[in-house]
Amino acid sequence: MNITKIKGIFPYTLALFLNAFTDLGHKIIIQNTVFKIYDDQTQIIYTAILNALILLPFIFLFTPSGYLSHRFSKVSVMRYGAFAAVIITLLITYSYYQGWFWSAFFLTFILAAQSAIYSPAKYGYIKEIAGVRDFSSLNALVQSVTTVAILSGIIAYTVMFENSLSGNYDNEAQILRQIAPLGWLLVIGSIFEFILTLRLQSYGSASGISFNIKKYLNGYTLRKNWILLRRKPEIFEAILFLSLFWSISQVILAAFGAYAKSTLGIENTIIVQGLMALAAFGIIIGSVIAARLSRHYLHKGVIVAGAVKITIMLILLPLVHSLPLIGLIFFGFGIGGAMMIVSLNALILSQTPRAHLAYVLSGNNWIQNIFMTLFLVLTTLFAYAGWDALMLFYAMLFVSLLLSTGAIIRYKEYFIWLIFERLLALRYNIIPMQTHNVPSKGAVLLLGNHISWIDWILVQIGVERRIRYLMERSIYEKKLIKPIMRLGEVIPISARGAKEAFKQAQKRLQNGEIIGIFPEGSISSDGEVGTFLHGYKRVSTDSEGVIIPFYIDGVYGSLFSRSRNRHTPSRTRFRRNIRVIYGEPLPMNSEPQTVYNAIISLKETHGAQ
Repeated sequence: MNITKIKGIFPYTLALFLNAFTDLGHKIIIQNTVFKIYDDQTQIIYTAILNALILLPFIFLFTPSGYLSHRFSKVSVMRYGAFAAVIITLLITYSYYQGWFWSAFFLTFILAAQSAIYSPAKYGYIKEIAGVRDFSSLNALVQSVTTVAILSGIIAYTVMFENSLSGNYDNEAQILRQIAPLGWLLVIGSIFEFILTLRLQSYGSASGISFNIKKYLNGYTLRKNWILLRRKPEIFEAILFLSLFWSISQVILAAFGAYAKSTLGIENTIIVQGLMALAAFGIIIGSVIAARLSRHYLHKGVIVAGAVKITIMLILLPLVHSLPLIGLIFFGFGIGGAMMIVSLNALILSQTPRAHLAYVLSGNNWIQNIFMTLFLVLTTLFAYAGWDALMLFYAMLFVSLLLSTGAIIRYKEYFIWLIFERLLALRYNIIPMQTHNVPSKGAVLLLGNHISWIDWILVQIGVERRIRYLMERSIYEKKLIKPIMRLGEVIPISARGAKEAFKQAQKRLQNGEIIGIFPEGSISSDGEVGTFLHGYKRVSTDSEGVIIPFYIDGVYGSLFSRSRNRHTPSRTRFRRNIRVIYGEPLPMNSEPQTVYNAIISLKETHGAQ
């Protein structure tokens, strides 16, 4: 389904855009004022405090925000939140005109409190308006829209800020009075956001549960929600990875202004904010990349690729003094960040039951903001102790190395497969078909034709679960291949060790895993499906589950096949089309002829196109 056809998608995404655009606008005005008046460590400290004020409400309102999104419909929460933003932005605008810098500074905290309550509802709404198959794409769209809003807010409000400074200034109050008309843009944005929320359709209703203030104050509710967050280790790990990424980002952004002013000699906020805004451009591109790499399923290897890219960018940042190159580094940082956040957010959404979604999302915000606030507090303390921006950059590089190491340990196998897939994608357009036939859990025995040396990669590309193959031991033992095969838990088989190999495969099936076997026993030399050997029966015996037949089409005649004549039956531009068709489930005790017939049926129905 085309996500643009989802009912209410346009007012929803536009409301999210205005929400982020307005919040960012006020922050940029205050942050640029700090940049103009203060230098070095003082600038780092005030910038860190400003960012901390934005984060603290997400910590303190963790439980109430989750309760509100669970107790009331998410649309109602968004509507009241948008109306509250109108009132807050009016107070901010009044502070600008009066020159009340510290009042405007701390109203950032109030505006952030509105966002903290708003956030679980706006992200939880994704799952309400998108089906199971569309939520990942809609999540990527939401991330992109939010990023465009941040990017637009940085550029628009920075340019207007600089152009509004028509006279001299000696303090914060004089700057705020000169830029005060910009406050009305914040108000107008909030009003339009409120109007858009009135057009959203509510899919939920009041749950009837009540909020126990006593349990909230004594920490009982917090402990209960903490247990809920820890229930699924994969969700909790995803939250930790997100928290580390955003913490690194906060410190880099807090320190870069002082670094640009003292080391690069930049005084213009447009240049400083413009360089950092390139990270937002990178997030847009990275979101598209993440969605494309996960088009068949949520590919966890993208998480590792993003973490590694972030680390590389942080290695380069302190070494470069050319503004275009620094811009490219921020752009690359944004791409890596998007690959992580889009994939990790989609993972959290997909793994969380609908009944717990509001609490998990608010808990996600809570943990992320604790991490970011802690990092900003440490930034303030280190800056007060005399650390400059360069030292902070190297500290964040160390944290990024820890993040990359953790992601590699957790998702290393997916990352290796991602590398294989991307290498093949340079030459082949691989199209998995009917992947819904492969069960998401339980024992599965994959049986199909053997047409090339890369069949084991081709069959895996459309399947989220990791396939454990049986492989000829003489190939498995090759020095360059063995480490990768061991990582993929491949089961080596030989004439002498066949009994033990079949025993291992049978045990894995009994544990509910997925086993891949090419029952022909060798690669076809003529492109046809050969006679099936009966060996797989020794694996499927006494095992519950299903057999999934598959047929690989289009690879014969390629470099990796045994064809004497190289030819390409079908192309997409410069790439060969290869299709892998997964058939309907068969009983685990199916005879070789039955499986063979099913594969021939797939060939006749879908093959040679």
